[in-house]
Amino acid sequence: MIAPSDEDEAALAPIWPVFGDLMACLFGLFVLFFVWAIAFQVDLTRSLEKERTEHEVESAKLKTLEQAFAGPLAEGRITIVDGRIGIRGNVLFELSSADLEPEGSSLLTGLAAPLRSYLAQHDELIMISGFTDDRPITASRQGYKDNWQLSAERALTVTRALVAAGVPADAIFAAGFGAGHPVAPNDTSENRALNRRVEISPIPRKAAK
Repeated sequence: MIAPSDEDEAALAPIWPVFGDLMACLFGLFVLFFVWAIAFQVDLTRSLEKERTEHEVESAKLKTLEQAFAGPLAEGRITIVDGRIGIRGNVLFELSSADLEPEGSSLLTGLAAPLRSYLAQHDELIMISGFTDDRPITASRQGYKDNWQLSAERALTVTRALVAAGVPADAIFAAGFGAGHPVAPNDTSENRALNRRVEISPIPRKAAK
């Protein structure tokens, strides 16, 4: 048997420390990847849980609104889409006017009690939004300069009517959007009538700050 020479031992000696360092690095990378995967899974689980909770809250909110406004909803005098109560403009106002029609006044009076009850159960505000079609105002008895002013005045009129009917004044505000945010193309008289509307939207108080 031939004993290994000093040169052979010198050549073989460094292999094991290098191999050990390599394995330690690989193990470290594995641990880092494992920790990252766990953290990612936890974040994903939390995100999904948050989305599910928000969806449940929105579903419950929509159900509450549908129950509270079952009467006018069944009569077709209002719509509820994504938690927003919509009222056709021709129910509330004549063309280019912000004066309430008798039917509109009666409808708003009927909506006040359910809105007041809803606000008593939710820490929210009511935003009244006015919208018009895209046709310029040509002949307005009140002298409105444009659709921005008309939509704002209509929203204010609805707000005042609801407050007069019992909705707390500190829980409601108005906004005019003019011809912005149409729900249908302004290409037919029927579609333009859809865009002339007022929306009543419950929103969280913190979203209004």
